[in-house]
Amino acid sequence: MCRDRFSVGSWWLSVLALTLVMFGSLGTRLLSAADGGSRITTIASTVPPNGDVNPYGIVVVPATVGNLTQGHILVSNFNDSNNLQGTGTTIVDIAPTGALKVFAQIDASSLPGPCTGGVGLTTALAVLKTGWVVVGSLPTTDGTSATAQAGCLLVLSSSGQVVETFYGSLINGPWDMTALDQGQSATLFFTNVLNGTVAGNGNIVDQGTVVRMVLTIPTGGAPPQIESMTVIGSGFPERTDPAALVIGPTGVGLSGSTLYVADSLSNRIAAIPNAINRTNSAGNGTTVTAGQHLNDPLGLTVNPSGNILTTNGGNGLLVVTTPAGSQTQTFPLDTSGSPPGSGALFGLVVSGTGLYYVDDASNTLKLFQ
Repeated sequence: MCRDRFSVGSWWLSVLALTLVMFGSLGTRLLSAADGGSRITTIASTVPPNGDVNPYGIVVVPATVGNLTQGHILVSNFNDSNNLQGTGTTIVDIAPTGALKVFAQIDASSLPGPCTGGVGLTTALAVLKTGWVVVGSLPTTDGTSATAQAGCLLVLSSSGQVVETFYGSLINGPWDMTALDQGQSATLFFTNVLNGTVAGNGNIVDQGTVVRMVLTIPTGGAPPQIESMTVIGSGFPERTDPAALVIGPTGVGLSGSTLYVADSLSNRIAAIPNAINRTNSAGNGTTVTAGQHLNDPLGLTVNPSGNILTTNGGNGLLVVTTPAGSQTQTFPLDTSGSPPGSGALFGLVVSGTGLYYVDDASNTLKLFQ
């Protein structure tokens, strides 16, 4: 395994109210789980016909457009059938019932624009209400960090075709992502883990970044256009790893105007204030919580009550943290391997029925309730 909404006005208030009605019960489910009421259900294998493995990114489709169906789950795969990291090319579509189909299989030789190094799909995955899908690529040629290259962000249509690529100096190993979707505009927040990492040759370099990308969504079906890009976080520790390819800032989640970041190497959750409007870097943010139950936090999301949910790459635990920094609950989502749960978890997302997450140890999509 490689370790791998905010808008003003009545529109935002109505969306928030609907979200709370749909998703607000997750906090209750998590509390009841502490009393033995939890349940983990395997929804489906994430392995497509070409044999790609190591599921990373996960997102719930917000609206039915083209080949996208509201409520289905998209999952990106990082490894190919030979289990080489940074060579996975598929995004699969999984219905809540478990039915799987391939949404996209991306051919690096026929991209419409540059993607430095090719295709190796990461946890950076977002789906917009207008049907555009954005996924990160951190590619290798042989599955090792020595051949890792900057990659890009790939933009796909609702039919699963790559229509454009975003690339350049501010996009260097895009690793995870969250999106603020406002219809005719969208803001992506993503982490980079290759700034000086390969040159560091296994040593920690404090050059990981968090970038905000503002997109304009034209009417008439034209692809999104970049309006601006701003580095809002910097100085996060990152390094290459023989088993994990690269370790660095990973999961990101937006709550109000605060962006939370899973700082994997520091075993902490960082907060970047005013992430939507700030014009400069907040450095490596302020520490919300560190240590205790955190053990290589990778995936991160925020539930509607504001609690921060993280998955540990080191021991298979889900950790619940309040915005004030109190780690209130933990739940074992995977206990396989040695030590138990090591290397199994990555992406996660809150839904109306619970918490969907990918389990890299078994190449499956699971639901925690």
